[in-house]
Amino acid sequence: MADYVLEAEVRTRTGGKRARRLRKQGKVPGIVYGGGKDPVPIALPKNLIAKYLAEEHFHATMIELRLPEETTSVILKEAQFDPITDEPIHVDFQRVRASDRVYVTLPVVAVNYEKCPGITRGGVLEIERHELEVVCRADAIPDHIEVDCSNLDIGDVVHVEDLVLPEGVAIPHGVNFTILTIAPPTVSAEAEEEEAGEGEEAGEASA
Repeated sequence: MADYVLEAEVRTRTGGKRARRLRKQGKVPGIVYGGGKDPVPIALPKNLIAKYLAEEHFHATMIELRLPEETTSVILKEAQFDPITDEPIHVDFQRVRASDRVYVTLPVVAVNYEKCPGITRGGVLEIERHELEVVCRADAIPDHIEVDCSNLDIGDVVHVEDLVLPEGVAIPHGVNFTILTIAPPTVSAEAEEEEAGEGEEAGEASA
């Protein structure tokens, strides 16, 4: 069963003018495509879709979309936002079946880094990739990609090939890029100045 259920109406007319009118009515235009069927223009309640779009899980899970003559499973493919108000202005959905292999972008979550050797020795966690594109079944999309940092020390690097992925999840490319690293401790400019000042004072005292 889908975690989200959306009831939408079908738009009989499209175009920029019609879309602006819909938004003034508190609705967000969108489209449903894929599944061997023709694309269907839709309209959704703005308050509801804005609430769901603010939830990370909504961006990578199967959604039950109810239309007047069709109920189908979909995943969110793209959402567009107003650059000033940050309100949603258009959404795209792709029809899927549970067994379909789909491409989704998931957040990278570092776990157990607070007590890893590198951090306890003053190192700094630097995440190079905050998101990863993966391919998996539509009914088995994980919430995130987890990176266990419990054994990492200063200078250690985690590459994409080091990840332990959930069953059925794969990275759809062959580049072994960096996910995160434990960088050496950083010394602030202020601390460096203080150290330099202390050295000068010690030199003057000995003179």
